[in-house]
Amino acid sequence: MSTLFVAWQAPPPTRAWFPIGRLDAESNHSFLFRYTRGALDAEKSSGFRPLVSFPKFEGRYESQELFPLFKNRVLDPSRKDFAEYLGWLDLDPTKHVDPIEILGLTGGERQTDSLEVFPQIVKESDRSFSCRFFLHGLRHVSTAAREKANDLTPNSPLQIAVELNNPVGGLAIQLQTADGHMIGWAPRYLVRDLIDVINEHPEVSASVVRVNEFGAPLARRILIELKGRLPVDFEPMSSAQFQVIAP
Repeated sequence: MSTLFVAWQAPPPTRAWFPIGRLDAESNHSFLFRYTRGALDAEKSSGFRPLVSFPKFEGRYESQELFPLFKNRVLDPSRKDFAEYLGWLDLDPTKHVDPIEILGLTGGERQTDSLEVFPQIVKESDRSFSCRFFLHGLRHVSTAAREKANDLTPNSPLQIAVELNNPVGGLAIQLQTADGHMIGWAPRYLVRDLIDVINEHPEVSASVVRVNEFGAPLARRILIELKGRLPVDFEPMSSAQFQVIAP
């Protein structure tokens, strides 16, 4: 089973993010969507309402096909640039690629709504974990920092730093080059868990997987892998907001 969470961003002035839903994809190609308790928090504090495709918070939605809400966030495989698109994601265009895997890397962002999807972080039996994501915020850093990012190569190590006063989210995780130049941020959905892990058991590292050429949009320019080892009693993405409402 593969799992994606859905986050919703509140409107200004807070622009806070809430994990509001969970999509489970089974190996038999069936799909299950349920709201999480983060949706109730978002409703109470920011006026969130159920999505049109999933009209009840307590609902349990099942399908033998990927729900349109998610399918429409993946580039159509019939497009001529689909192979290039997969290349940006470091996926093999000669093989069948699961749309869930694509969504987990791209976040499924669209200009027309305030939703973002992200993969569940899995704790392996040896307590290790790994995840891949594109560097966030490259458009917001200085020209010099962007040039530093573009000079990176696969396997380049990156430094991880906790930012306490980020103007958008307060807490944030910065990514820096080996010589200390801040080039962007890790996705916001990783921040809380990463800070907890770093405080208890700082065995976390980051490195560059792929640097896409200038034809790729900035949001798809630098692909990063984060990996490490988790404390014995720590389960990522297990806080109350991630718990599903329907059984």
